[in-house]
Amino acid sequence: MSAVLILGGYGAVGREAALALSGRPDTEVIVAGRNPGRARPIAGVTSVRVDAADPADLARSLEGITTVLMCAEIDNAAVARACLERGIGYVDVSASHDVLATIEELDDLAAARGATAVLSVGLVPGVTNLLARVVAERSPGSDLHIGVLLGSGEQHGSAAIAWTLDGLGALEGSWTMAFPEPYGARIVHRFPFSDQYTLPRTIAVPSARTGLCLDSRLFTTLLAAARRPAIAGLLRRPRIRELLLKTLAKVHLGSDGFAVTVSAGAAQASFGGHSQSCATGRAAALLVRDLPGLPAGVRHIEQLVDPIAFLTELAASGFVVDVNC
Repeated sequence: MSAVLILGGYGAVGREAALALSGRPDTEVIVAGRNPGRARPIAGVTSVRVDAADPADLARSLEGITTVLMCAEIDNAAVARACLERGIGYVDVSASHDVLATIEELDDLAAARGATAVLSVGLVPGVTNLLARVVAERSPGSDLHIGVLLGSGEQHGSAAIAWTLDGLGALEGSWTMAFPEPYGARIVHRFPFSDQYTLPRTIAVPSARTGLCLDSRLFTTLLAAARRPAIAGLLRRPRIRELLLKTLAKVHLGSDGFAVTVSAGAAQASFGGHSQSCATGRAAALLVRDLPGLPAGVRHIEQLVDPIAFLTELAASGFVVDVNC
C-alpha cells in the first residue's frame, strides 16, 4: 500500500493529480495545504491541514507517507530534504530554476537514503523537457527553441498569476514559433521557465530558450508591454501589484486551450489540448505512479522516462502529441 501526500493539493494542479491517482488500487491519496476549507471533495481522497513551512507540522504529516508530490512553492528544498532524509520519494512541479537548482544539491543525500526525487514534472517544465529530448535526439548539435502558449481564459490561482508577473522583464528576446492548429505562428517572449536552464546540462544541447505567449493576442501584446523597465517597475509597487492580481484573477479573456512546441534544426514536436493545469496534474500523477521503479538520486524527468511512451500515455487523457521529425 502506497500513501501519496500532495502538498498544495487544494489548487488546480494538485486537484487534477489527486483525481488521477485516486482511482489507483492500493494507493492512499492525501491532499494538504494550510486552508482545508479550499479543498473540493474527491471520493476516496483525504484532506488535511499542513503548513509545509513549519518543520514540526511537516514532520508529522510525513509519517506513513511513501511519496510527496509538491504542487506549491513553499520552502521546497526544505520539504525535499525532509522527505529524502526519511527515504520518501519526492516529485516537484515547480517551474522556478532557483528552486530546482537548490533541490539538485540533495542528490548525494537521496542516493545515500535510496530515495528518488524527480524535478521538472508537469507541462512546462516537464512535457517541454520530453519534447526537447525527442527533437534533440533527431537533430543533434542544434539549439532548442521552446514555445509555450497558455490559455488566458483558464482559471489561475493568485500564486500562479504572481509568479507570471514576477517573471515579466526577467529575460530579453522575442521570436516566432509555429504552434499546432488552431493557433499557427505566434510571437513568443522569452520567459524564465526552468527548462531552458536545465536542458543544456541534462540532454547536452548547445543552448535552449523558452518563450511565452497567450492564446489572446491582446493579452500577449500587454504581456510584451509589461516587460518594459518603466512598466515592470510600476508593477512591483505593492498597491498596484495587489490591485492587478485581483483584477487578473477575475478577467478571463480567451479559452482554456494550450500548446507547447519545441524545435531543433528541422525537427519539431508539439503537445496541446485544454487545461494546462490538467496536463500538469496528469503528468505528475503518471510520474508518481512510476516513481518506485526509478533509480535513487535527484534527476529531471527527461533523464528518467522514455519520452515517446510517457507522452503517448499522457495524451490518452485527452491531449494531442505530434512529433514531426
